[in-house]
Amino acid sequence: MSSLPIYLGYKYFRSKKGAFASFTSIMAIAGLALGVAALVIVLSVMNGFERELQTRVLGVVPQLIIRNEDPISQYDELISELLQSPEVQAASPYIETQGLMSANNRARGVFVTGIIPQLEDDISILPNYIYAGSLDDLSPTEGVVIGGWLSRYLGITVGDDITIMTTNLRSSLLGSFPRSLSLKVVGIFELKAELDQSLVLIHHDLASNLLNLSSESTQGIRVKTTDLFEANSIGYQLLEDYLPQDEGYYFTSWQRTHGTLFQAIQLEKKLISLMLFLIITVAAFNILSTLVMTVKTKEREIAILKTMGCSNSQLTGIFVTLGMIIGILGIIIGLVLGLIITPNIDSMIHVAESLMSRTLMDSYFINYFPYEFRSSQLIQISLSCIVLSLLFSYFPASKAAKLNPVTILRHE
Repeated sequence: MSSLPIYLGYKYFRSKKGAFASFTSIMAIAGLALGVAALVIVLSVMNGFERELQTRVLGVVPQLIIRNEDPISQYDELISELLQSPEVQAASPYIETQGLMSANNRARGVFVTGIIPQLEDDISILPNYIYAGSLDDLSPTEGVVIGGWLSRYLGITVGDDITIMTTNLRSSLLGSFPRSLSLKVVGIFELKAELDQSLVLIHHDLASNLLNLSSESTQGIRVKTTDLFEANSIGYQLLEDYLPQDEGYYFTSWQRTHGTLFQAIQLEKKLISLMLFLIITVAAFNILSTLVMTVKTKEREIAILKTMGCSNSQLTGIFVTLGMIIGILGIIIGLVLGLIITPNIDSMIHVAESLMSRTLMDSYFINYFPYEFRSSQLIQISLSCIVLSLLFSYFPASKAAKLNPVTILRHE
């Protein structure tokens, strides 16, 4: 009798006509599978966005910038001092200003950033994403590196000339005019992020000349930290322990410039997870309704089993087994669907774009669907669904065990 609950649970799962499963069981499995697949897909995509924000975007955006109200002179000595901190991986001088880039009768507002190309490998991932030209071709007098989106928008490529007009004024006998540069494109990068539209790199010495700074001065010092999420606390520590206290130094971090985006992704992931978990809960109600219907149709068999000596725990086990078969199959199918569909979302988007003859992702911060599967999340989803299946199976199963065989068989 020990195997009776499993045998009868599986028997009730099967269709009377010999099919794999009854119609109600298939509907319950399908509802749960769709809910699990949706949760896997959405969480994996949100994980991907979170990862891309940390790598592609925050790998290029300065994690920490040490600034001063006045230009920072003798910055080499200050960088050497900052590198003494165990929380600092790399540091380099950094200049940023706004400008208007134009070519082929088109123009675009950009952030002109002055860097030292030889130090960029240590502090940024951008050199790994240059697909045309080279960052090393930037010189103190010539060269500019731009994003792929911007190059396509302006219709230019490596070797073409562009004009950058900045907000810095140049005075002459005729008055004050914005300073402008005519530079040759020496490199194009592709991050597949918003930075492709606005980030422009020139040599640090050229940028300092553009802002009328001396050759040994800079606007700020860019710092790469050992812990991305402790940038603010590391900044305070650097101000206190490694920088002069009375010279007006302060810092800005990515948490102030891009932190709201990261927090928004975190909040959206939690809210969407809650919403989809509620959908899974509703789908799990199908298990309850399926078992209630099964108990109702099997009342006569339940009464016969009880008169033959079947215990209440065995009767409960029959219908719990039925509910768990439905739940486990729904979970497995949902996980498989999620693991198959998620890597192919980009292909589905491309098909939709070709059918609609328009782009759907270019206006977003990241113009593709990244994804990342996390085993802990998959295990958590599976365990949660198993618990729900067990809960929704137990109540109708316990009702079946309490049926009175005399009342049922009296009318037979």
